[in-house]
This record gives sequence, structure tokens and C-alpha cells, in this order.
Amino acid sequence: MGRKNIVIISRTLMPSQAPRSQRTTELAKEFARLGHDVTVYAVLGNHDYSKFEKTYNLKVRNIGAMQFATSNSDGVHSGRANLFKSVYLKLLRKLIEYPDIELSFKVAQVLRELKYIDLLITIAVPHPIHWGAAYASNWFQQNNINTWVADCGDPYMGNKLTKRLFYFKFIEKWFFRKVDYVTIPIEEAKKGYYNEFENKIKVIPQGFNFEDSYNSQVYTQNKPITFIYAGVFYKGIRDPRPFLDYLCELDIDFKFIVYTKSDILISKYKSHLKDKLDIQEYIPRLELLKVMSQADFLINFENNTDVQSPSKLIDYALSKRPILSVNSFQINKDVIDQFLTRDYSHQLIVRNLEQYNITNVVNKFIKLIE
Repeated sequence: MGRKNIVIISRTLMPSQAPRSQRTTELAKEFARLGHDVTVYAVLGNHDYSKFEKTYNLKVRNIGAMQFATSNSDGVHSGRANLFKSVYLKLLRKLIEYPDIELSFKVAQVLRELKYIDLLITIAVPHPIHWGAAYASNWFQQNNINTWVADCGDPYMGNKLTKRLFYFKFIEKWFFRKVDYVTIPIEEAKKGYYNEFENKIKVIPQGFNFEDSYNSQVYTQNKPITFIYAGVFYKGIRDPRPFLDYLCELDIDFKFIVYTKSDILISKYKSHLKDKLDIQEYIPRLELLKVMSQADFLINFENNTDVQSPSKLIDYALSKRPILSVNSFQINKDVIDQFLTRDYSHQLIVRNLEQYNITNVVNKFIKLIE
């Protein structure tokens, strides 16, 4: 297959550490490594991408300056949203997907000006990125934009963790009629989409460069026993509090290290657990992999839904440490006790790890345009 012109549109890419940012970055790097002409559009912030462009032989372009949307790739959020009280923000988000709805207009504007694209990949969340591409799709034929793939990390209307108002289903179905393919990370996620569009849905998991990810560090047991969680928490969904409540009952020595961008749900436990609970900010992914590979085991808080699976499990598996999977609604104290005594017989096993190799992931995208 010859050199192709590939455009990827996402809210963020590196140095942002979010799963969708990582998806964008890894796809762009691998497509470029294979010799394709790659351009990435994102909300860039102030990060200098000149070295990144030169290293990986690709182009990075800004979607444009945002008036309302606050997230960008350098992780520094705009302060404009603070002009509104949080209650109004929540209402606007529920009614019109504010502030991310702005991305729809920005993406449409970008696409109306692009020509001769073999493969266009739009990445959500947020889903308004897909909506902007759907609006601009009327220009695709005359601009020679051949195949459009909408990559969805999570379902939209079918997301059991976030309830949307009924009228958004008309927008989602409108977008589905326009797109060529919708890619989802796991087979089970098909339950979160409309059956009438099943022929457009393809399973392409999250992918990483395994050569970058593997490390040769030798694990040695920690004293005290040390375990790690990395990621966000959601009250009542991916909720660490029942697990921490149980840890507070235990009269043993341990160290629980948490890498997260928000400690609202766990900060109150610091006064009781003291040095046993170590709360830290996010660190770069490859650095985190090395840290996790030296832990005794890793913690996964389950989403309690079968249409979503956290991409962190891939990195957990790459770290080669046992995984304790915790159901926040019904923790299994016996299994927790086993892990704390270094009995990992009930560890979570990530099957078929090679499917997450970025080379295999990109090949699945390429097959969509062959």
C-alpha cells in the first residue's frame, strides 16, 4: 500500500496524559513511522511541537483558539469557564454539551478547508468533534476526503455512566449516517450503540508502542508492601472509598500510591492513613510504567459497566505486576487480604496483550481503506 494522506483530529495530544490524547499521539507516530503523510489537529495550548514534528516526521496544527472550551494539550485550562457558577455550567453541559460544543464549529471549519485526504480519523471524547465532521461531510466529496473513521473511546447515548437528554440521540444517529466507520476499543462496547448501524462499527483497541513501553528493570519485593493506582475516580462508579474504608480497618503496614488529577474522593483518608497513603500528580506515561513495574501489585477500580474498559489495564499488563481488580459496590475483603500477604492467585489477567501493540492497531485502520 502506497503513501497515504492521513489527518487525525482530536481535542488533545501529548503532553496531555489523558487516554484520548495517548490514542491520538500513538496513532500519529505509528502512521508516520510507516511512511504516511500525517497531520494532527488539536487544541494545542502553548506547547512547542517543533521537536515532536521533526522526530516523528509529521505535522501538528492547531484547531484554533477556543472562546469557551477549556481543555488543551499542554494541560493548562483556560480560566474563562470560571465566569459562570458551577450550577449554570452543569446545566449548559446537560443541555448543549457546553463548552465542548464549540469544537463542532471549529472542526467543521478546519475540514471545509482541507483537500485530498485518504483517511480522516476523528477522536472522541468529546463527541462534538464527530458532530463537526458530520456537518462538514457535505464538502467531503468535492474536497476528495475519501474515508472518515470516528474513533470512540466510550459510547455516547449508550454510556451508562453519563445520562444524556433524549434529543441527543437524533444528533448521534445523524452523525452515524454520515460517517463511514466507527471504531470502538472492545467488542462488548457494541451494546452501547444502535443496532441499525452495526455494519459500520469496527473493534480497534487502544494501542501503544511496546518497544518504548518495555523496560528491563528487575522487580524486588518492597517493604512495606506497596501498591499503585493511576487514573481518575468517579463518585459511585469508579469509587475508591469502600476500598480505602477497609484499608483504614487494617492494622498492618503498607504503602498505597495514587497518581491522579483529582484527590477529592480520597484526600480525607490522608489524616487516618498518613504515610500509608501517598497521593501524587500525574507523571509521564513511560516514567509511570517504570514506577509501576517496581510495585508489588496494582489496583484497578472497575467501571461497573460492560461497555467500557479502562485503557490503563494495558499499561498495567505491560508493567508485568499482578493486578487487584476491585468492585467498588462489593469489595472482596478476602481477596484484598490475599494480595496484602503477597498471594496473587486471584489476580486479573489481561488476555491477548499483542492486540494492543500499536503496529497491529494501525494495520486495522489501514485495512479500512484498502
